[in-house]
Amino acid sequence: AAWASIEAKRQWFGAPDDGTKEHTLDFRVGGREFSRGVAPNGNVYTYDARYEDIVPDQRLVYSYDMHLGDDRISVSLGTVELRAVKDGTELTYTEQGAFLDGFDKPEFREHGTGELLDALGRHLKA
Repeated sequence: AAWASIEAKRQWFGAPDDGTKEHTLDFRVGGREFSRGVAPNGNVYTYDARYEDIVPDQRLVYSYDMHLGDDRISVSLGTVELRAVKDGTELTYTEQGAFLDGFDKPEFREHGTGELLDALGRHLKA
């Protein structure tokens, strides 16, 4: 559910307070998600995703491009797997990425994704 509506996703998916963010979401197989925002350093980042597979309460698979300004910096395939456990839900995230022309690195993506998943955890606990 945290991915399924734009209102829920905006609670944890890094919406800045400065009003420069574009964000659209069509959460269905074949649907798109598009987000553009300005980082504190002034860089414009764009996230353009397509949902490839959705099994409610079990799995999400999506492909996405990241852009820095006009430059495409990566192309990735992300998989979110959800499994019921005694005290809640276990989330396993796997990403395969191609990092292009030295603009991005796996360790940068790991850090950013970790921050997003931590924000998701805080949102779900609240």
